[in-house]
Amino acid sequence: MNRNDYRSVKFNLSGIGFWITLLVIAWLLGAIGLGWLVKSFLVLLGLIILTPVIGFVAFQWWLRRNLVEDQCPVCSYQSTGVKGMQFRCPSCGEPLKIENTKFIRLTPPGTVDVEAIEVPTQQIKD
Repeated sequence: MNRNDYRSVKFNLSGIGFWITLLVIAWLLGAIGLGWLVKSFLVLLGLIILTPVIGFVAFQWWLRRNLVEDQCPVCSYQSTGVKGMQFRCPSCGEPLKIENTKFIRLTPPGTVDVEAIEVPTQQIKD
């Protein structure tokens, strides 16, 4: 039997399916138009680049409006905090709250908070 007979000719079409699919997709995109695809890609690329920049600028603006720097009313330690936040003084450990850009001591209910005033002493002569 002769192997080169025209009846025994077989084609290997295993790799051609990918190329046909690719050709059909390219033809379909060409028929529809590729302008929308390029524009969509550019819009997506612009969003990816601009979103972190806008977020960083917005965060800096928020931080400038809400960051408070003041002294502890107990030990006069200069500290920084965010408006409305409660925290402890890093120097003396006093619980503090930020209200109206000032640090205020947090005291339990019923506690009277008094500020001491230094009074100069006079010597009495007998």
